[in-house]
Amino acid sequence: MNQIRLNLLAGAVGLMTLSVLLGPFLSIPAEFPALATFALLGLTTLDQLGFEGRGTTLVLDWLGQRSPAYRQRILHHEAGHFLVAYLLDIPVTGYSLSAWESLRSGQSGQGGVSFAPLQPPFTPAELERYAIVWMAGIAAEVLVYGAAEGGNDDRQMLQKLWAALGQNGQLQERQAFRQAENLIQTHRTTYQALVTAMEQRVSLAECQQLLESVRLR
Repeated sequence: MNQIRLNLLAGAVGLMTLSVLLGPFLSIPAEFPALATFALLGLTTLDQLGFEGRGTTLVLDWLGQRSPAYRQRILHHEAGHFLVAYLLDIPVTGYSLSAWESLRSGQSGQGGVSFAPLQPPFTPAELERYAIVWMAGIAAEVLVYGAAEGGNDDRQMLQKLWAALGQNGQLQERQAFRQAENLIQTHRTTYQALVTAMEQRVSLAECQQLLESVRLR
């Protein structure tokens, strides 16, 4: 969640500023804030260039995972992606609820639900289905919490795709959001069952069996 990344970085900058102000009273060496800032920026730059930001993602996600509210938001967000992908017959290939889980499973270290990629050339109908899936995490958060904190990466992915197609994308994004929201609301009981299963870290196959058993009733 990029907003959490920004908030944590802003907090770090705030602490450094505070150390400058309180340094004379706490006997903190005057050069400490500058050295700490330089080290933080250097490590962040190295991580972005050499490891595509995975180190920063792992640290920030580890800090975020200390909060039960953060874990629950991720869980409900990703369950929204999972359920809607299943309902729209887009194969889900894996899921993880933390950056560390993702890295251990051989994925990018970002965490989340992974599904069969959209392969060009694709039809407008295929793009619409994937757009609904990408907006489903945001829709799930809105339904459960009244507002979404995550989903910036999903929006950016869609915006880049629509821009490449010469489209503005704002109308399509709103439509995809509404359709995702309707699907989750219509299958709310199934969604809650999936949330419970994912929270228990059941396997991908067991999650799929759960959804199939509900569909066949």
